[in-house]
Amino acid sequence: MMFTSTGSWGLYKAPLSKSLLLLPTVLTVLLTVLLPQYQDLFIYNLQAIRQGKQFWRLVSGRLFCLDLKDTFCSSLLIYNFRIFERRFGSHKFASFLFGAWVLSAFVDLLLTEALRFTFELKVDVLPAGLLGPVFALFVPFYRSIPRVHVTQLLGHFSITNKSLTYIVGAQLLTSSAYMWVVACSGLIAGMLYYSNKLAVQKFLRVPGWAARCGSVILEPIFSDSEPTAEAPLGMGATLDIQRQQRMDMLDQQLLLSQLAHFRRNTQQQQAQTGLLNWNRFFPTLRHRGQNRPHEGPQQPSYTQPTENPAVTEEQVARLMEMGFSRMDAQEALRASNNDINIATNFLLQH
Repeated sequence: MMFTSTGSWGLYKAPLSKSLLLLPTVLTVLLTVLLPQYQDLFIYNLQAIRQGKQFWRLVSGRLFCLDLKDTFCSSLLIYNFRIFERRFGSHKFASFLFGAWVLSAFVDLLLTEALRFTFELKVDVLPAGLLGPVFALFVPFYRSIPRVHVTQLLGHFSITNKSLTYIVGAQLLTSSAYMWVVACSGLIAGMLYYSNKLAVQKFLRVPGWAARCGSVILEPIFSDSEPTAEAPLGMGATLDIQRQQRMDMLDQQLLLSQLAHFRRNTQQQQAQTGLLNWNRFFPTLRHRGQNRPHEGPQQPSYTQPTENPAVTEEQVARLMEMGFSRMDAQEALRASNNDINIATNFLLQH
């Protein structure tokens, strides 16, 4: 089973995620192996911030991990959360990371002060690194990514496509004594930014000019080419997981064939009513068809077009809760013959 239900696309259309994987990892290795004398500059020392007024540590101490295990776990999570950059675009993804990064800094200070006054627990140093935004990404992951059952463990525990992500998050949570403080700060920041209850998205966002500059710099360096074929099945996976992978591939092939059939049957109705816009719904399928050679004038069809399969409001509501529009949800359900799992996977990948 894939790490999530996003397909085996690697880091395609995710230049920011790729840069967050490579640059902090390289700098962490340099600080821990080659330049350990400079580690003190990147320690997230709250006592130095409060008493020594070293506010620059709120920046330097929250960029690079000083522990290789934390770097490895956070890199795995960032790779998994790349789905949000594909889904919302690099600009909105960067705005979420920036907003969560700023909010989690304030929450760190508030939580440590609350621990000191309430439990007389003095926390002077917190784990360094881009950990607040990483934990904040669990909020949209929990709320917008559907759970897909994979297998049963010992006949009682259900393993889903999201289980491995939570396991890696738990491993990161237990890596140091006060990591739970950073985790709580990140989750609170993620909920504040994702729900936008305090309208934080209006002022905690990456400016458009900065996003354009970042796109010019990052995309040529960190962009991946479009995949031409699905990745092979995992050799180390169990038989149940390999079988589930094959079922996922067959589901995608079935969906594409159903979409092509649905498009042929409704082509005449689309031209007359203009209700469906396939350029907006399924742009990749549309572009594929543009390069095909014309086979001559089409003969008029005398077969009666089939009616669109009815969709239930419950399924539409479930897809709308994941962030898709009502029209996209209805069209995906009709095209996938009301299979909500196939419709969800297709909407996430397009």
